[in-house]
Amino acid sequence: MSALRIVSFRDPVEPQSTQPASERLVAGTPQIRTWNHYEEPTGQFFAGIWSASPGAWRVQYSEHEFCHLLAGRVRIGASDGTVYEFAAGDSFVIPAGFSGLWEVLEDVRKLYAVFQPR
Repeated sequence: MSALRIVSFRDPVEPQSTQPASERLVAGTPQIRTWNHYEEPTGQFFAGIWSASPGAWRVQYSEHEFCHLLAGRVRIGASDGTVYEFAAGDSFVIPAGFSGLWEVLEDVRKLYAVFQPR
């Protein structure tokens, strides 16, 4: 039996670079980078660091996501018209089933932990 090891976000990982899908894009040309530091064997839980440049895109969450902003500002508009704004130092959870608009107002960097229910 091998010992489980703690995963440090200080350990280097290769980032994945992406952009929002064109059918979801609302404004700008946001560049997204994700450093996924941990994924458990079933793929239901993963965590890491995420960054994006300014822009806006539609989102539909099938997962639960905890976010802690390290830098920047975002505005998240829910489909019911509620608008949330978060800045560096803020923490929040987006529940599975949430839909709306994710807008990066200033270059943003966040810690994330995601649980994908089956």
